[in-house]
Amino acid sequence: MTRSISPRPALLAVAVFAAVTATATPVAGAATRPPAAVSPKPAQLKTPGAKPVTAPVQTAADAINQAWNYDKPAESEQRFRALLADARAKQPAFRLEVETQLARALGLQQQFEAAHKLLDGVEQALAGHPDWQRLRVRYLLERGRAFNSGKQREQAMPLFVAAWELARAAREDGLAVDAAHMAAIAEPDAQAQEAWNDQAIAYAEASADPAAQKWLGSLLNNQGWTFHDSGRPEQALALFEKCLAWHRARKTGEGEFIARWAVARCQRTLGRFEQALAAQQALSADRALARADEDGYVAEELAENLLALGREAEARPHFARAHALLLKDIWLASNEPKRLARLAELARE
Repeated sequence: MTRSISPRPALLAVAVFAAVTATATPVAGAATRPPAAVSPKPAQLKTPGAKPVTAPVQTAADAINQAWNYDKPAESEQRFRALLADARAKQPAFRLEVETQLARALGLQQQFEAAHKLLDGVEQALAGHPDWQRLRVRYLLERGRAFNSGKQREQAMPLFVAAWELARAAREDGLAVDAAHMAAIAEPDAQAQEAWNDQAIAYAEASADPAAQKWLGSLLNNQGWTFHDSGRPEQALALFEKCLAWHRARKTGEGEFIARWAVARCQRTLGRFEQALAAQQALSADRALARADEDGYVAEELAENLLALGREAEARPHFARAHALLLKDIWLASNEPKRLARLAELARE
């Protein structure tokens, strides 16, 4: 029997960020990345400043934050549709910003054609309003995410770069960090990924905007996976531990849970199987105590560590449970079918 080294899937940054913002995709650290064109060199870092606020757009932003649950995009979709039926949707800026997030919710459900069709309408409406910079950034981000999730990363990357540059010019610090973090995910080259992550972290740390600062946990996690996947597990572990400290200081709940998982997962890569197993067992116990849903990635790690320790019989039921739970993960089923097949095989042996 062989053991896997796969991490949680690449949507993890969203899950960690959602836990901090109290809006709650399953993300991940680093998944396999399809070939993509080489991206432009990241722009030079600029110190962000205070952003101007316009009432209609800010109202939409507040409503969007309340409507999002990235773990349940179908439910979020319905809330966005309800917002579009709200009287506030008579304001074009409000309606268009909500539509960008409806497109995102559709994309998380793999409904890329519907997402692009909706974004086509947003793009057409924006053509007559060059001053709606925040909305244009939203549009660029969501068009890029739809391409990226649809495995068309060569089309996504220029959109993320454009969103990064426009958001900084508009002093939309939270969206600027979002754009840089997405550029790091879409970028196929490990060194360029690291450069984008570094820029995002520096920008978030320099910003006075809470919307930018809240990204730091996710960014540390992402950079950790960049190091992990490029063969630098010791450096990755240091970042995962820094990420965990960040979440613990803020009592982020689910974000802290994922950060603990990442530390344990990296310990397995380093061959510290007993330590990693104990950490995953603690996560499983805490989950049960909180009466929270069982986590398929924890089940997978319990199985992998037991297998590495030569305890194959004990590992088998955990492989079975991991397969049953992770089979429901839309992203994993679409992007890592071999991983799921392996779990099923090890559950039977």
